[in-house]
Amino acid sequence: MLELFAHPFSSYCWKVLIALYEREIPFEYRLLEQDHPENFERLKRYWPVGKFPVLVDEGRPVIESSTIIEHLDDEKFGAAAKMIPDGKETARQVRFMDRVFDNHVMGKMQVVVDQHIFNREALDITAMDRARAALDIIYDWLETQLGAEGWAAGEAFTMADCAAAPSLFYADWVHEIGDGRPKLKAYRARLLARPSVSRCVEDARPYRGYFPPGAPDRD
Repeated sequence: MLELFAHPFSSYCWKVLIALYEREIPFEYRLLEQDHPENFERLKRYWPVGKFPVLVDEGRPVIESSTIIEHLDDEKFGAAAKMIPDGKETARQVRFMDRVFDNHVMGKMQVVVDQHIFNREALDITAMDRARAALDIIYDWLETQLGAEGWAAGEAFTMADCAAAPSLFYADWVHEIGDGRPKLKAYRARLLARPSVSRCVEDARPYRGYFPPGAPDRD
């Protein structure tokens, strides 16, 4: 049985959980919460950095969300559709879009969140404005790339969408996509309606108070 060290509110944990749910892979959830200190202790034995998620497969840790999803595509985990298609060009596009969502959406959102974590008494407004401006740029680019239907890298739901769901969910909380980007807004709505993503949204709902800038009363 696989073990996943994770927290329901963590964006990168969502990314892996979505892949696990999509591929219908059973696993033991090692919740990283204050009332489970033993899970933190075990996590750090596998990965002293202490970051999560961490997947443990037969005693061997698999670290970093994209690497974990690639690992889950192994045929030993069943015949459900892979998160990275076999076609070379499609796989390249999936990996590229995965990086776009992690680096240019999630990463910029995190700048705003980190200000509220580490500089709450003296927020760096300039840094937050730069992050929101960067989100505007990537939102506009995504609006030109996405279709009216379908997913981030074509018609199949892939690792790119696993990355997009938490990225756009939380980024929209710190800087709204807005009505001026209808394809991106509709794509976010399609993601949130996907059962694997909806499950993550609902499981994270009790922890919304953890969102440092304050969670909006929506979604």
